[in-house]
Amino acid sequence: MYILDASAFINEYHTQERIATIPLVREELEDESAYRFDAMEGSGMHLHIPESETVERVERAARETGDLAELSRTDVRLLAAAFELDGRLVTDDYAMQNVAEKLDVDVEVINREGIAEQRDWQFQCGGCGREFEENHDRCPVCGSELSRKNPA
Repeated sequence: MYILDASAFINEYHTQERIATIPLVREELEDESAYRFDAMEGSGMHLHIPESETVERVERAARETGDLAELSRTDVRLLAAAFELDGRLVTDDYAMQNVAEKLDVDVEVINREGIAEQRDWQFQCGGCGREFEENHDRCPVCGSELSRKNPA
């Protein structure tokens, strides 16, 4: 089963496989892409609402990779749906791809190159330069803002 992100509807993604998505994706769509969603729903697309335990598992994985702040509520639930349905996630979102890799969820990209490797991001303080494995609102040492940093 293929689990469709908003980018699949925007880019007119087609497959002969069974498809699913979550209701929140519809809220991200406008114009023709919204009509495509409605048409696919009317043609039998499965709408899935993931369990809260799975959503929490995805959030933990995203926290571990450092991608949680980059993911929307919809993104987290799409990842959870793909995990629960043992499906292939169709998305162009790099943060979603990174977390999907951590969760062993297959991904198909649409208009971009996929990620080359899964990353566990680090966070660096703009003031004192200290690095942290977890994101904070502000540096716990000096209070400056943190930025996401590639660990490589």
